[in-house]
Amino acid sequence: MTEQQGGYRIHDWGGDLQWEEFDRRRPGEGEVLVRVEACSIGLTVLNCIAGNLSDDPALLPRVPGHEYVGIVTEVGVGVSPAMVGRRIVAYFYLACGTCSSCLAGDDARCANLAGWVGVHRDGGYAPWAVLPAHNAVVVPDDLDPIAATVVPDAVATPVHVCMSRARIKPGDRVVVLGAGGGVGIHMVQVARLLGGRVAGLDVQDPKLALIEEHDALAVRSDDLSGLDSALWREGPPTVVIDLVGSAETLQWGAASVGMAGRLVILTTFRDRALTVDPRQMVFREFSIIGSRYAGRAEVSLAAELVATGRVKPVIGAVVEAEGVPAVHDALRAGQLLGRGALRWEDT
Repeated sequence: MTEQQGGYRIHDWGGDLQWEEFDRRRPGEGEVLVRVEACSIGLTVLNCIAGNLSDDPALLPRVPGHEYVGIVTEVGVGVSPAMVGRRIVAYFYLACGTCSSCLAGDDARCANLAGWVGVHRDGGYAPWAVLPAHNAVVVPDDLDPIAATVVPDAVATPVHVCMSRARIKPGDRVVVLGAGGGVGIHMVQVARLLGGRVAGLDVQDPKLALIEEHDALAVRSDDLSGLDSALWREGPPTVVIDLVGSAETLQWGAASVGMAGRLVILTTFRDRALTVDPRQMVFREFSIIGSRYAGRAEVSLAAELVATGRVKPVIGAVVEAEGVPAVHDALRAGQLLGRGALRWEDT
C-alpha cells in the first residue's frame, strides 16, 4: 500500500494553496527520498505559484517550495548508499549534470535544463520529497535546518552575483537596490564580506533599520530621481545590483554606475525595458551584466558561509504548516523581514 503524506499543493497556476493528503513517492533511478526538515518562504515561491516560471497545466498538481533542507532517507538505483543520512539542500535548477556547462560547474547554464524544483518537481511544502540526486547538495551535518533554508537561494544567489558576476573587490562602492528583501539583505552581507562598501536602498523604515544592523549605509529610495548617485565622497558606485527590476531602478542604475562600473540585473519582468545610450557605455566603460542562478559549488560555499557564521541568516518568521498562508500574505504586503521558514513538526 502506498504511504500517504499531508502537504500543500496547487491545482491552478495563480491559485490558492490546498492542504491535502496524497501519495508519497518512492525514489526511482537516480533519485533520493528526502525527509524535509524545513523550507524557505520567499518571493520566488510566490512567483512559481503564480505561474511566472511556467504555467503549463500538465505540471499540476504541484507541491511548491524550491528552497528546502532535509535528510536523505532512501536512494534509488544508481545513487550511492552513502547519501543516506546526509543533510542536503535542494538545488533549484533541474540541470542534467552531463553537458559541458554542468561539467564545468555552471549548472544554472545547463544546455538541457528540465525546469525547476517546485515547478517541474515537487518541493518542500510537504514533509517528504523526491529529488534527482544531482540536485541534492550535501551540507554540513551540524548546520541548523532553519538556518539552512536560506542557503540554496537567498545566500547562494548573492554568492554568485557578488563573486562571479559583479566581481566585487575590496574598496568597491556597492549599491544594492531592494536591499531589505530576503535576497537583498544577504546580498548586503556577502558584498561586505568581499570588502565592498555597501549602500542598501529600500523604501520601508523596518527594512532600512535592518540594513543598518548589517553595517551598511541605509538609504531611502522612494524617489530615485532626487537621489544623488554620489553616496560616497570618493565618487559614484562602482557596482549597482538591482533586485527590484523596475523601469525606474534599471534606468537609475545605468545612469549612476561609475567609470568601469558594473550594473548587475537579476530580477526580470516581461514588460520592463532599459534604454541605454551606447555613448555612455563607451565613455564610462561600464557593463550591464545579467545574473541567473548559482552553481552547485556556489551553493556549497553558501552553506559554508552560513555554517561558519560569516553570513547571518535573516529569517523573519518561522511557522508550522498552518502558518504558511499568513507568511505569504506578509510577503505580498512587503511586511516580512528577510525570509520566512516552514518547519515540519518532527524537526
